[in-house]
Amino acid sequence: MKEIKYVTNLDIKFDHLERIDISKMVEACKDQWYNQSLTKVNNSVVRLGIIEGEYHWHKHDNEDEFFYVISGQLVLDLKDRTIELNPNQGITVPKGIIHRTRAPKKTVMLMVETSEILPTGDK
Repeated sequence: MKEIKYVTNLDIKFDHLERIDISKMVEACKDQWYNQSLTKVNNSVVRLGIIEGEYHWHKHDNEDEFFYVISGQLVLDLKDRTIELNPNQGITVPKGIIHRTRAPKKTVMLMVETSEILPTGDK
């Protein structure tokens, strides 16, 4: 299997009251697995994910994670089941749950999580 390079940008790209154009970001993206923090909302961040392929198994000990699919399909593997999310569907993964995300085709999604979360998971 080909190794996927994860591009994860934790810097906040947009200030409050600055327009965020997801379409332009998707059009400009050349990476297979791209994650960019868009804006901070109180103690959380909204992140854009543009992905194709699969992420590694991981968990977050102290933070919940919310995924919302804009386009494509997100497959969420859990220890005991698999959940498929299509456009306009979302799900919250509770803290401490081991999971893996996969995208069988190019998928654009938003994630909401605390600004302290480590996207690659806790050791």
